[in-house]
Amino acid sequence: MKLCISDLKNRQLWENKGYELPSFDIEEVKQKTLKQPIWLHFGAGNIFRAFPAALQQTLLDKGYSDKGVIVCEAFDEEIIEKAYAPFDNLSLLVTLKSDGSMGKKVIASIVHAFPAHGNIGELERIFTSPSLQMVSFTITEKGYSLTDSKGEYYPNVLSDFEALPENPKSLMGMIAFLCYKRYLAGKLPVALVSMDNCSHNGTKLYNAVKAFVDHWIQKGLVDAGFADYINNPSTVSFPWSMIDKITPRPSEQVKALLEAEGFEGADIIRTSKNTYISSFVNAEQTEYLVIEDSFPNSRPPLEKAGVIFTDRETVDRVEKMKVCTCLNPLHTILAIYGCLLGYTSISEEMKDGHLKAFIQKTGFEEGLPVVINPGIIRPEDFINEVIEKRLPNPFVPDTPQRIACDTSQKIPVRFGETLKAYVAAGKDISKLTYIPLFFAGWLRYLLGVDDDGRPFTPSPDPMLEMLQGHLKGISLGDKGPFTEKLKPILSDTKIFGINLYEYGLASKVEAMFEELVAGKGAVRKTLEKYMNI
Repeated sequence: MKLCISDLKNRQLWENKGYELPSFDIEEVKQKTLKQPIWLHFGAGNIFRAFPAALQQTLLDKGYSDKGVIVCEAFDEEIIEKAYAPFDNLSLLVTLKSDGSMGKKVIASIVHAFPAHGNIGELERIFTSPSLQMVSFTITEKGYSLTDSKGEYYPNVLSDFEALPENPKSLMGMIAFLCYKRYLAGKLPVALVSMDNCSHNGTKLYNAVKAFVDHWIQKGLVDAGFADYINNPSTVSFPWSMIDKITPRPSEQVKALLEAEGFEGADIIRTSKNTYISSFVNAEQTEYLVIEDSFPNSRPPLEKAGVIFTDRETVDRVEKMKVCTCLNPLHTILAIYGCLLGYTSISEEMKDGHLKAFIQKTGFEEGLPVVINPGIIRPEDFINEVIEKRLPNPFVPDTPQRIACDTSQKIPVRFGETLKAYVAAGKDISKLTYIPLFFAGWLRYLLGVDDDGRPFTPSPDPMLEMLQGHLKGISLGDKGPFTEKLKPILSDTKIFGINLYEYGLASKVEAMFEELVAGKGAVRKTLEKYMNI
């Protein structure tokens, strides 16, 4: 079985082996879409193929739409060359179910895929089509950033600020340029929808685009009315969204199972920019996409595929529930302690009684008391699903090492927001146990030595060098107090959202850290003490 349009004509062969095929005419959908595009997406990676593209496939299969999605890749153009072009833009979505079974669905809703470089004319044609309803993004949080860690603009951004570029060098500059072309084409309405896993994602996108608009207007490069167009939600909207679907890199285990069935072309490729891709994507079954319903030029009826449309306040509550309490903090605890205890699989960690108890107690005892119920999803149900179904799923091949990347950047949202909620409610955070135990474990992790005394390389983090510099000289078996070395970290409001010393929490973290560095086996011994199981 080859993943190409001509091979799908042998439907019986595919369906006999459990593959779900598209029920629509792929070529007809392609022609209609190219003639009157409705949805352009930036970011051709695995999450897009596993989720947004699959949503539109559902609408096509059920007859709710006759148009597909066009995708453009601006960062890692090898994805188009190696995971799209050889397979006629088809992809195989492998759904990894917690009972061990696999769903296999050929996704054919992506009718056109191309790199941004050298294709500005094509992007202009799509962007100035009156039919275009939304432009969406899965480009990671970094994709919206215009500045480096020092707060200085990147050279390509500065270049795009200086002139109205016919070939913008930065993605956000390109989006602003294309919006200007749409403005000139008749102030045509459109929604720009970030689907990235970051707080207030629509505002991040808006701020990035607006920076270019402001610079160009200041220099007299564009019509002053362009600012009104961008700032008016009835012409250009920037909805907030919350997306949730664990989509790890393609699995060797899944590849072997597919090849055993006769599926060809399942090689896993690592691009020069470190993206892992294949003709297939594997993802968990559970998925949530909640979007602020602000679409000035209408939208596909994605609610018929399971998307929840609501107001901005509810999106914010759902996002805070997930990111600050019910999933992301628990994931991060497993990542850090998993590395310390030598685990290489999140699902294996869930068989560890101490670690499971750790995330249960953190979520239910310390997270839920300050979580805001969004009304459309019960936080208790969400946590239960995460702990009992999602994280233990052995067929979602995720690793603590992957989740541990950029932990310093995640802590302010995943834990700092909870601490600030306690403070705002007048609660004493010095009485918390499990959140400070995570902080202490993270400091212990930064030493780069596991619980057996073996060195390991911490995952990439922009603050790693600085953080490790503060901890220099601390070894297993050392006795405290460690205040002098830990204070620059524990007082950093950029990391924790608050100064832990001002609220009586730092001394608890210091004491726990001392327990964790007492010697080999101290991490396990400390978990035994605090989990009390």
